[in-house]
Amino acid sequence: MTLDAETSATIIGYRPQNPQPEWDLVAGHVRMLVAASADRSPYRVQRLLTATTWLAVWCHRSGLPDDPEVWLRHETIDAFVLTGCTDLAPSSAQTYRAWLRHMRATLAWLERGDQAPPPMKAPKKVGPPYSPAQLGRLRGWAEHLHGQARTDALMLMALAFGCGLTSGEVAAVRTGHLRRLDSGAVVVTVPGTQRLIVCRAAWEDVLARAADRPSDAFVFRPGRAARHAKNLFSSWTARHTPTGGLPALSVRRLRSSWIVELLSARIDLGVVAAAAGMSASALARYQHFVPALDEPTALALLRGKPDEQAR
Repeated sequence: MTLDAETSATIIGYRPQNPQPEWDLVAGHVRMLVAASADRSPYRVQRLLTATTWLAVWCHRSGLPDDPEVWLRHETIDAFVLTGCTDLAPSSAQTYRAWLRHMRATLAWLERGDQAPPPMKAPKKVGPPYSPAQLGRLRGWAEHLHGQARTDALMLMALAFGCGLTSGEVAAVRTGHLRRLDSGAVVVTVPGTQRLIVCRAAWEDVLARAADRPSDAFVFRPGRAARHAKNLFSSWTARHTPTGGLPALSVRRLRSSWIVELLSARIDLGVVAAAAGMSASALARYQHFVPALDEPTALALLRGKPDEQAR
């Protein structure tokens, strides 16, 4: 099985945010399991690495052998969810169970030489994008907030709608991950990815202010100490409700709006997919939000430029 370069680099370079003493003892097996199953898993490799690490550390502490076959037994996974995930919300613990059981099923299929296993979950629902008018009014609302609330709202919009980051990526970005180019463009380097993420021009000024900060603080809600703060987004949006009948800020909807804006601009699908960290086929879920071209524009694109026809 051959993994793409980005997935391989993520697996090889993975290290937990706060590694437990047992990490070095189980790291090799964790990376091996994820590498063997990632190509046929519908889940993001970073999530598989996290869940498998939790499982492996729990198994080691429970006195079980450092043996992936033991780790992925149904009874081991169930015991881990019941006693090793008490710090997680029940829904998150069940999500870990689903990921690990799918990993087990995938590896069993591969061992028998069968075809790839069928998907074990429904296709992801795509959050509907905001309309251009809503986005303009939401930015106006954000700019009229005061103090840190104004900064947080603008940074949230700049990272999710200006750069198309996921909620986990928005949470992880620090000022040290922002870089201003001589052209004025702002490039974002997100931990755990090798994507080229360039902020949309309309939001460059917002992120440029963050890039100029001397300290390496989180860009969104910089006062927090932990990357994965509990209810990081929901607690903020609950306290800051847009006025005038506007919908609440949602990272998922902002990212959807970014994807739809790029697709509406007829940017190459491969470029959009690479920037979003998705496959080109996954972009089809957003296509029905993209407005159809008017006839003159469609004719011009199909015809091509006269100098192109002469070549």
